[in-house]
Amino acid sequence: MESTMRGPRYPAARITAERIYPRFQKLQHDGVTLPDIDEMERLIDAAFWASLRREENYLTKISLAFVSPESVRASLSFENGIDLTADALAHLAPAADRPGIHMGVWHDNGELRVWGATRVIPAHCFVLEVITPGLLVLKYRRADASAKFVNVAVLEGDTVKVLDGAAPSVPGCPNLVTALLGFEGGRAPESTSVLVELAVSMRSHQRGGTLLVVPASSDDWRHSIRQPIQYSVSPKFEYLADLLAEPAPAHEERRWQDSFRRTIEAIAGLTAVDGATVITDRFEVLAFGAKINRRDGHPSVESVLLTEPVEGFQKAVLPTLQTGGTRHISAVQFAHDQPDSMAMVASQDGRFTIFAWSDCDAMVRAHRVETLLL
Repeated sequence: MESTMRGPRYPAARITAERIYPRFQKLQHDGVTLPDIDEMERLIDAAFWASLRREENYLTKISLAFVSPESVRASLSFENGIDLTADALAHLAPAADRPGIHMGVWHDNGELRVWGATRVIPAHCFVLEVITPGLLVLKYRRADASAKFVNVAVLEGDTVKVLDGAAPSVPGCPNLVTALLGFEGGRAPESTSVLVELAVSMRSHQRGGTLLVVPASSDDWRHSIRQPIQYSVSPKFEYLADLLAEPAPAHEERRWQDSFRRTIEAIAGLTAVDGATVITDRFEVLAFGAKINRRDGHPSVESVLLTEPVEGFQKAVLPTLQTGGTRHISAVQFAHDQPDSMAMVASQDGRFTIFAWSDCDAMVRAHRVETLLL
């Protein structure tokens, strides 16, 4: 179908549509209909220009789902479809800026129009979200409705980053990165899903922070922390671990999900305090505000292997000082001195890095993953 382009053109729209269309084609099953290349271009173009508009001085934030009104239940439908234009999207955005609300877009007499709003969309549905001016994310919903959407591409101005689905096959790639890139071979391990939720929440508070994930079976991590720890937790906070230990059917209950969400936010909130928050791999909170020290007898780490799971990114060995500020440098040292642990670092500017020891590289890998968390 030939789409009519309205208004100014966004050059990256066509480039992105052509690059990601084959990726979405692989997901086209179970009755899900995806936009073709021209329709993807039209959606991206309209969303980009809408992102640069303000409505009563508020920035445009909106999520568009390519889905027919007949295929979703409990949706709100307009009597007349709304033209897919930047102005129309900017006007509609205030009604859809709450998490989980999508404006539905579908064919209407040969054109794409906004037909209404919905909270329920099918698995693998094409979704385009406006995050901030000029920043768009193209994603789809996993088969596991409780998990985070899978990002496929991130557009920021004239920069297009297409996520590299082959990244998890790279040795030294943490399970967390694998989960963020998509886990379509089945349900992601719950432990990994929890780390994803913590990472998203850490990034959202925009104050920066460090989360250290250490083995529950060892206190060796204390050799890399300045003593005494100002905010040591005793007894350890086990509420999240207790929630996860409840029978699987309970996890589908609203009570459980609300408790889980609040606990994730509470633990992620601790990372806003200066210093590192320490949790076990069983999700027991041990401390926060902890200061990382170089372990006695261990050398200062001079370099780190930087990776980012986007197509075309070439891994590079960088001086540790180039990874970021004090928070990042100390996280590199911790991952080096505690190879069985992992350090997750959120920056105030939105960057998010996972530091983990890689046996195959014999050095610390810094995985830049903020494009996966949007």
